[in-house]
Amino acid sequence: MKTLSVGRSARTVVPLSILATLILLPTVPAFADEPNAAGVAALGLFMVFGLVVFAAFYVYAALTLQAIAKRTNTENGWLAWIPIANIILMLNIAKRPIWWIVLCFIPLVNVAILIIVWMDIATACKKPGWWGVLTIVPIANLVIMGMLAWAD
Repeated sequence: MKTLSVGRSARTVVPLSILATLILLPTVPAFADEPNAAGVAALGLFMVFGLVVFAAFYVYAALTLQAIAKRTNTENGWLAWIPIANIILMLNIAKRPIWWIVLCFIPLVNVAILIIVWMDIATACKKPGWWGVLTIVPIANLVIMGMLAWAD
């Protein structure tokens, strides 16, 4: 009967160990000194706070986009909750071609395209088109989205 070898051959072990060393090498300075518990706790708390803030903004943006879709009688308003699909919903509300989604993934071009799309969304909501330009201003974009969704 033939026995099975438990170990790996040197041809596979050496490259795997080199790869593991290269992957773990940048982490060595991080573990050189023991981090204090207060610093780690503060970092963890900061990360949890950031996650909660991000989730709140995401829920708000999805609610406003879904309300805008309902207001403009655009079907599939539930797409507002799905990343990337919400861009398709925005293009449908703005009555722009779906292939523009490709333009939304090109750096710098995406800013111009999203301004145009938000200008068309504002027009579809019977608001001034220049409101779409305000969507690049950090706090104003939250106000504009809310006004487009729920203002008379």
